[in-house]
Amino acid sequence: MARIFIVEDDVMIASLMKQSLSKSGDHEISHFQTGEECMNNLHEKPDIVTIDYNLPGINGLDLMEKVKTFDQGIMVIVVSGQEDMNVVVDTYKKGASDYIMKNDNLFVNLENSIKSLDMNVSLRREVEQLKDQIIDRNRYSKILGNSKSILRVLRLIQKVEKSNMMVLITGESGTGKELVARALHYNSPRSRKTLVTVNTGAIPEELIESELFGHEKGAFTDARDRRIGKFEEANNGTIFLDEIGEMNMNLQAKLLRVLQEKEIQRIGSNKTIKLDFRMIAATNRNLAVEVKAGRFRQDLFYRLQGFLIHLPPLRERGDDIILLAKSFLSEFSKANKLEPIQISKEAVRYMLNYEWPGNVRELKAVMERAALLAENSSIMVDDLLLAEA
Repeated sequence: MARIFIVEDDVMIASLMKQSLSKSGDHEISHFQTGEECMNNLHEKPDIVTIDYNLPGINGLDLMEKVKTFDQGIMVIVVSGQEDMNVVVDTYKKGASDYIMKNDNLFVNLENSIKSLDMNVSLRREVEQLKDQIIDRNRYSKILGNSKSILRVLRLIQKVEKSNMMVLITGESGTGKELVARALHYNSPRSRKTLVTVNTGAIPEELIESELFGHEKGAFTDARDRRIGKFEEANNGTIFLDEIGEMNMNLQAKLLRVLQEKEIQRIGSNKTIKLDFRMIAATNRNLAVEVKAGRFRQDLFYRLQGFLIHLPPLRERGDDIILLAKSFLSEFSKANKLEPIQISKEAVRYMLNYEWPGNVRELKAVMERAALLAENSSIMVDDLLLAEA
């Protein structure tokens, strides 16, 4: 089934075109009388656009160029009463897939043209599906692992990184939520702008509002100078609020307003400052449970769920444990000018059976410690200093 746009100012002809195409296949068809209407709806991702050569406002060829600029893969059929061969040639040169004359054979020729392009529609969708499955690991070099769960995380990052959509990253402490936030920012159109990271759980409650939104000189006792808040710092860039589940209810209400209005007021000021930022949040808490317990605002919870990425605990990542361990060992050995260090088979088995309550963060610390304890450049079980697995 192809998604088809018909751009035709003559309502009667458009109706007959739609009727004809409906008989020839199970297509999703939309009609627009002007090029401007068509452009405003291109986000619906049509497969084929039929364009009347003589449109009011923007003409057919100019509209075709704009459609192709929006997405080169959209196929365009130009429908025209022009028999001038120069016009036909020019139309094909500018990217038309077909040129159909407005004559007695219009509807038959249109049906045949759509049928021939349907194969291209199918192939294009297959290619897009394959692209979604291909992960460019060079862009996510800091996120190591080949397990199904971590590859799913990378695919989710790939799907949302180019958008401005808010992202909520969940997972146990130490699973790498900040790495995901960094991957989202540095592969986004905002990558040349600032990424501002705030651990909301590490800032005293009485300071967090000033930290996020800033304050004016004299706003409170210790406010000796104006301070720019983290949201202002992130203007045109990205702000990452880690451990957002630790935020108090009063501040949650203010954050919700900032997210809705995209504007802030510094403490001690009545001036509203409009901002352009993307927010990424992270938490190790189950926010749905926090909402039920009355510790987290339901409206903010719904607002945060624009796009959810859940990071699996290390214990569920299988052989990724050893891949990560070897990477940490190599990095630590080079930094401290140690000889290459191996992990014994017994230690490997032990590590694969260990629960890793501290996840990747714990694994990194264990490997660095074991590298110093290991003798004969081989890590044994006793060097891990782990509880019984």
